[in-house]
Amino acid sequence: MSDHLNKKVLLIGTTPIAIDHWKVLNALGCETVVVGQGQQNAALFEKETGVKVHVGGVEKFIAENSLNDFDSALVSVGAEKLKEVTIALLNKGLHKILLEKPGGLNRQEMEMLAAETLKHKATVLLAYNRRFYASVLAAEEIIAKDGGVKSLQFEFTEWSHQLDTLPLKEIVKRNWIYAGSTHPIDLAFYFGGKPKEMKSFSAGKLAWHDKSIFYGAGKTEKDVLFSYAANWAAPGRWVVEILTNNYRLYFKPMEQLHIQNKGSVAVNKVEIDDSLDVQYKAGLYLQAKAFLEGNHSRFLTIAQQAEMAVIYEQMLNGN
Repeated sequence: MSDHLNKKVLLIGTTPIAIDHWKVLNALGCETVVVGQGQQNAALFEKETGVKVHVGGVEKFIAENSLNDFDSALVSVGAEKLKEVTIALLNKGLHKILLEKPGGLNRQEMEMLAAETLKHKATVLLAYNRRFYASVLAAEEIIAKDGGVKSLQFEFTEWSHQLDTLPLKEIVKRNWIYAGSTHPIDLAFYFGGKPKEMKSFSAGKLAWHDKSIFYGAGKTEKDVLFSYAANWAAPGRWVVEILTNNYRLYFKPMEQLHIQNKGSVAVNKVEIDDSLDVQYKAGLYLQAKAFLEGNHSRFLTIAQQAEMAVIYEQMLNGN
């Protein structure tokens, strides 16, 4: 790619996804300053990228350095730290932030961060990178030509047997519908619109989560009917299916697009140019480029995420 944005970006975090973000920022020609908390992850980041990490956390860095020269920040820390790191940046005067999903661990954190963003007249956007997949871009063209989305269904089953063994903080696991499941849920409602009516049911229990089975249905603000299902204690995967007048579009897996035509049972793979999604972590290149260039129409704001948290609570609790 020939893109060279010549931006100075503050990257907070040394997680594996932060490394993926750095690779994209580097490819876009950005001057990226990296801040991490602990020495161990910082060493891994430096080994992978060859870039020096400022260790000690965001509070130490902003106390010792001016942020005036930075165009923006990208926050890629653990879900339990997203709110506090972002508020620290806002208070220091950095008001254009791309924040890793979900933006907070629960509705209260999201609402608090939305209020802080409004107070500072800042821009805080959520990094739901699936919105930028090549498969999603291709689907949007098909949907637009066929009269729009008529209905949709999605599944957000999680592999609890794997989550049992991951080194995640218990508070993150207890809020996994936010920290994990909002990835496919966000994509579904990106296509269909925010729910305005919904009936939800939940049941079951895991050792680390109050509920394990989720079912529901409703209608969005675009008058799109939808249904959803998930059973975290049973086999399954993330799936989004979009129905138009003449097609059923399958995101299964989400990096690919499959299509079924009216009058046929055949499901065929749609050929797409996914070279950027193969070269980098899927969706990250176009997401970063859009964010840095100020093209924010595809993003979810933190205020919108706080509104969606009401929906997530309903899906979680069942009512």
